[in-house]
Amino acid sequence: MASGTSKKEAKTAMDRFKTEVASELGVNLKEGYNGDLTSREAGSIGGEMVRRMIKKQEEQMK
Repeated sequence: MASGTSKKEAKTAMDRFKTEVASELGVNLKEGYNGDLTSREAGSIGGEMVRRMIKKQEEQMK
C-alpha cells in the first residue's frame, strides 16, 4: 500500500492533470469545490483524462 506521502503526491499530480485537461477543453475549474459545473463539463474532463491515460499506457506497452 502507498505511504501517506505517495498518496499526497499522486493526488497532487492528478489534480494538476485535471486542471490541465480542463483548461485545454475550455472548462473553468476553480480551487476546491466545483459543484457549479454541468454534467457535460465534468464528464468531458474525466473522459479526456481517461483517453489520455489509456493512450499513454498503450504507448508504453509497445
